[in-house]
Amino acid sequence: MELAGAVAVVTGAGAGIGAAVARAIVDQGGSVVVADLNAERVRAVAERINTDTGATRAAAVAGDVSDDAVIAELVATAEREFGPVDLYVANAGITAGLGLDSDDAAWQTALDVNVLAHVRAARALVPGWVERGRGYFLSTASAAGLLTQIGSVTYSVSKHAAVGFAEWLRVTYGDSGVGVSCLCPMGVNTELLNAGFSGDRDGGSIAANAVTSAGTVLEPEDVAAVVIEALRDERFLILPHPEVLTMYQRKGSDYDRWIAGMQRYQRSLRGDA
Repeated sequence: MELAGAVAVVTGAGAGIGAAVARAIVDQGGSVVVADLNAERVRAVAERINTDTGATRAAAVAGDVSDDAVIAELVATAEREFGPVDLYVANAGITAGLGLDSDDAAWQTALDVNVLAHVRAARALVPGWVERGRGYFLSTASAAGLLTQIGSVTYSVSKHAAVGFAEWLRVTYGDSGVGVSCLCPMGVNTELLNAGFSGDRDGGSIAANAVTSAGTVLEPEDVAAVVIEALRDERFLILPHPEVLTMYQRKGSDYDRWIAGMQRYQRSLRGDA
């Protein structure tokens, strides 16, 4: 994908991966609409981009990006300020609920933000991209969507669903000019890692430790650099932590052995004998 002159929407862009990807897109010559629940932070991101570039290259929209009305506002803002959307980065993510005691509200929140926000955005944009013969959808899932997330069932299941939707989208519309990539990092130094998993011995602390002890914790800017390279190559699976591919291959080659290994890993995180 050529990012010079491209118009992008990036959700979950008030900080972390979203903010870094938005800035990287602008650095490549694109323009961006950034979105986040936190109005103050996302406006600050847009203002910083515009100040640093000396031009209006970013606009901000605050709201829940799993809401059809907010998605429509994002698309309308992009068209008004910069032109038709070429790239949609469905990056917003959330942790909601940990174990089997997670109630239906927690499940619905996780599914809304981590999966259905992607579905609703694609529903709004893909038909128009097919007519134009081009467009690009980038889904931020997680290594948890390829492997699993020890300590958080809602996160693990919703991220698996995000990967599945991205795969389906690429298979279904790839021959119609629609590009799709799926970003699956492990640990990244963001609020989602540092504060998103909270809980007791059987919950948040184990979930966070499972991520930080599995490999290097990257900075958002490191992830953004990998994303830009992958978009240029139109590569489907984006793995800022290359070792995830090896883990995924081992999982597929012997599922029972992989599950046994994950159980041992979980026991070690709990400090069990």
